[in-house]
Amino acid sequence: MSPERLLEGLTQPQREAVMHRDGPLLVLAGPGSGKTRVITHRAAYLACTATGPEHILTITFTNKAAGEMAERMAGLGLGRGVTCCTFHAFCARLLRIYHEQAGLGANFSIYDDGDQVGAMREALARLDLSSENFTPGAVLGAISRAKNEMCTPAEFRAQRQGWQDRKIADIFDTYQKVLTEQNAVDFDDLLVKAAMLLGEHPELRERLEDRYRYVLVDEYQDTNRAQYLIARGLCLERGNLCVTGDPDQSIYAWRGADIGNILAFEEDFPAARVVRLEENYRSTPQILGAAGALITHNRRRKVKALLTTKGDGRAVWVVECEDERAEAAYIASQIVQHAEQGGSYRDVAVFYRVNALTRSLEGALLDARVPYQIARGVAFYQRKEIKDVLAYLRLAANPQDLAAFKRIINVPARGLGKVTVERVLARVYETGRPVLQVLADPDSIPGTKKAGAALRSFAGLMCGIRRAAEGPSVKDAVEYVTRHSGLIATWDGDSGNDALENVNELINAAAEYDRQHVEGGSVTGWLEQVSLVSDVDAIEEGAGAVTLMTLHAAKGLEFDVVYVAGVEHGLLPHERGNKELADVEEERRLLFVGMTRARRELTLSCARWRAVKGRFERRTTSLFLTELPREGVERTTLSAEGTGADGGPREVVMPPEAVEYASWRKGQLVRHAEYGLGRVQWIQPRTGGLYAGVTFSDCGQKTLALKHAPLELVDTDELD
Repeated sequence: MSPERLLEGLTQPQREAVMHRDGPLLVLAGPGSGKTRVITHRAAYLACTATGPEHILTITFTNKAAGEMAERMAGLGLGRGVTCCTFHAFCARLLRIYHEQAGLGANFSIYDDGDQVGAMREALARLDLSSENFTPGAVLGAISRAKNEMCTPAEFRAQRQGWQDRKIADIFDTYQKVLTEQNAVDFDDLLVKAAMLLGEHPELRERLEDRYRYVLVDEYQDTNRAQYLIARGLCLERGNLCVTGDPDQSIYAWRGADIGNILAFEEDFPAARVVRLEENYRSTPQILGAAGALITHNRRRKVKALLTTKGDGRAVWVVECEDERAEAAYIASQIVQHAEQGGSYRDVAVFYRVNALTRSLEGALLDARVPYQIARGVAFYQRKEIKDVLAYLRLAANPQDLAAFKRIINVPARGLGKVTVERVLARVYETGRPVLQVLADPDSIPGTKKAGAALRSFAGLMCGIRRAAEGPSVKDAVEYVTRHSGLIATWDGDSGNDALENVNELINAAAEYDRQHVEGGSVTGWLEQVSLVSDVDAIEEGAGAVTLMTLHAAKGLEFDVVYVAGVEHGLLPHERGNKELADVEEERRLLFVGMTRARRELTLSCARWRAVKGRFERRTTSLFLTELPREGVERTTLSAEGTGADGGPREVVMPPEAVEYASWRKGQLVRHAEYGLGRVQWIQPRTGGLYAGVTFSDCGQKTLALKHAPLELVDTDELD
């Protein structure tokens, strides 16, 4: 496609971003502003005017986004020349090629959460530390945060002073040794080791920069320290780094993302050109107006407009329900109404901050016979039968993978007791040899004479699987495991049928991989692809079903109709276990992301009562709902009975006591006989009367029925 044709239909800012050739470029792209179009057209334009497609690298954060970009670029005539992948996939590829410099074997395993816990337990056992005092999940979280800051075990130890931190430093060091022994990495290691390659091997870095002469990074606001170093390292000499993103959509600080990377881009690259994409092609003015008003309450951002040429749409609805079941029933009834009016279920999504909210939502959708899907792509690969099959292949590909060995040595049962397995592992640690080599000579393992035949049988099975895994077809290797491992015999009854269907689906996935990799595919490559699957990858856009997902998973998607459930204090913004609120600005950005996924209709809902840990708790509406504008937003409170016969909400009549409190305003000082001094946050009519949210200095925010609460205004002169 000619350069001129690539510019057709682009707005002036889009053309400016596409045509920029050399030097750093920052594209500040608001939601729905055509960011993906700019990236793909820019890659194609560079391939036409500046370099060959093999010298262009585009990096994003999800397999889904990478797949969409690759498809669009193919439609623009780029074929397979451009490298388009996620950060983790790019780093995994880099580490396979330069594995020796990274201190890895070419066939290294990528450990998932469960494998990491297993490696952590091994580290704790070696240090004679209790997993009750050092919970594997908590310690892994601390180590992950350290890795996101590019902090080594030695640096971690040097920066910490307390006894607890010094112990975690010891665990960190031992955990990394366990991974090294097993020729394995965790997800953080993929990024850290790739960043270290670029930093510690100048010749290698120069070779890569010559290969990738133009680097385009999507969703730059979500990069962590390691990803920042990778992007910068690939462009150290030429400076041809183009990043696109939006500080207002930075929502992954909990996994190490640093919003400062995009906010400081112009400081890192003083010669950077900045292009703002402010025209939204997705949402109605009402949706953009509400989202824009919300996000202006954040301080850490780059100011930009949210503009749209779309005509007026429906007002954004804020709906307060009696409890979570009423909220779920209301959402289900509105979705049914949408379908009865000719709408499609696949155009509807329900978002929530925490997965716990799905229970009531699923129940209501089932009662209303509304088809739905939950975006939990990883769940398929976490099923026992799937993990068992994959473990056989992992051990065949990487004979040092002890996590895989421990999983399958007695699945199906081979009469090998715990003591025998421990003696096998002791021999592995003693000799430093891969476990399959040790098993090939069971006579050399002390105390396992009776189990010798079973160990030889397992070693023979793995030898056959290794031969199958070295063949040209991944599908054949998966089928070999299924036929010869004995797993099928362990799947009984209805659950066994489900297991068989799931494994057949795994075989289909392997066959699809074979079709996409006619040249150069491998079991190792497929296992790598499987290990990097995310929740969003499982969404079937043509499934004809409502999509349920967390707000974090909603990033990058869009739907005609969107519901955000549970917009309450403690849920959004989220409240941690220690009762401290998460970073409010990031939580506000999270809601902003959810709101701007909606094309035509948006509803935000909350409940007055919600079950928390087995008991009902009174809830207060989120402060974010008070930050929405009046214009373009309609608020309603449902009665305890829910919706009317026509499916619409029954509005609460203004209670008589409202006249008495008509002059009360947010921020006024009040006194309560029990709670003391406090400040009014809001006053709203609800079922049963007028209610106020008041924040007290000693006991936090309380919701009070003004008909019964002994509240009185305080004259500030009284406090002098």
